[in-house]
Amino acid sequence: MKKRLKQKPGSPQEERGHVFIWSGDFRVYILQCRDGSYYTGHTHDLSSRLKLHREGKGAKYVRSRLPFRLVYSKEYRYFKQAFAEECRIKGLLRPDKEKLVKEYRRDQRIKRGG
Repeated sequence: MKKRLKQKPGSPQEERGHVFIWSGDFRVYILQCRDGSYYTGHTHDLSSRLKLHREGKGAKYVRSRLPFRLVYSKEYRYFKQAFAEECRIKGLLRPDKEKLVKEYRRDQRIKRGG
């Protein structure tokens, strides 16, 4: 069951239809952009978020560097955990991000049995 933060009646978030989700399924993800740079984000719906990025409706950073590849994704149960991990990854130097992506790819190959 997802816990939702109740918005004040008439708040800008309520008017736009935004409901803040505190727990459920959150993903931290890393995209590798056309120029080789990395973009890190978090979302509660990865497929929808990737679609927005592909359509140029996501982050400005990605919009100007299309196309991209999803190179890392990790699930978290709570928003706070996902947000903290996103911030941690954003603070890493490029070699550390490359190591994280490499380890993720290795783990995915092992899970697929190859």
